[in-house]
Amino acid sequence: MQMGDETRQRVKFTDDRVCKSHLLDCCPHDILAGTRMDLGECTKIHDLALRADYEIASKERDLFFELDAMDHLESFIAECDRRTELAKKRLAETQEEISAEVSAKAEKVHELNEDIGKLLAKAEQLGAEGNVDESQKILMEVEKVRAKKKEAEEEYRNSMPASSFQQQKLRVCEVCSAYLGLHDNDRRLADHFGGKLHLGFIQIREKLDQLRKTVAEKQEKRNQDRLRRREEREREERMGRRSGSRNRDRRRSRSRDRRRRRSRSASRERRKSRSRSRDRHRRHRSRSRSHSRGHRRGSRDRSSKHKYVFLTQVLLCKGEFLASQRASSDP
Repeated sequence: MQMGDETRQRVKFTDDRVCKSHLLDCCPHDILAGTRMDLGECTKIHDLALRADYEIASKERDLFFELDAMDHLESFIAECDRRTELAKKRLAETQEEISAEVSAKAEKVHELNEDIGKLLAKAEQLGAEGNVDESQKILMEVEKVRAKKKEAEEEYRNSMPASSFQQQKLRVCEVCSAYLGLHDNDRRLADHFGGKLHLGFIQIREKLDQLRKTVAEKQEKRNQDRLRRREEREREERMGRRSGSRNRDRRRSRSRDRRRRRSRSASRERRKSRSRSRDRHRRHRSRSRSHSRGHRRGSRDRSSKHKYVFLTQVLLCKGEFLASQRASSDP
């Protein structure tokens, strides 16, 4: 499907509407165009500018469009192989049955016809490219194969009645599903094996084999990358668990250290408190003793003073009494 200018401006090569097989230059609609099996226009977008964009982008990152193209070609080739088997079945039903021995001889003639057709097509291609010497070598090989074919046809002719030999024995081409005759001449064989239809199918099948290999390699690489990322993630998780365990151990150790420090601090505080209590008690007892001694000394002093005063008074009284007696005794 071709695009207008407006559509071309909106659509990118990553769009689902774009044919991924076209981006990889293997869409059967392009390859078989103009043959008797022309598929017409592809239902998806074909644009050479988008292919150029894809080729530039694919150098920078893996877009994995090979998987889409592989699925497309596998579906197409599977349908062609199905048609080939149906054609073989129809031939088996319509052609005269022959023995296994005769069938093997006919198959050998077909194989030699195929070899001749491929060699002639290759020789023509080399001649068109100007490689005349190589083309002549191929033609010499063709002559050898023709001699083998003549012997094979003779064996085949001698193995069955003349009336049956004159009937055209057909064979289905395993590559493009076209019919090949046992008695086709070299020109017909060269036209078939060098024709656009047959070569187009060869190109499609070879591209499919290449895509399968590429997809398998990329999937293996992706699996390895996924496995490596998972191993790295698991290793990081294990390291994280170990780090977490170490952190927990460090926290527990710090907690134990804090408890020990608090315990030691509390012990020191208790000892200091007890020491202060003892000091206060000693000071209190010392003050109590000092007070008691002072009180006793004060009491003794007061008692002595009282005794002294009393004695003084007694002496005074006695002196007064004596004086009064002396006074009364005088005439």
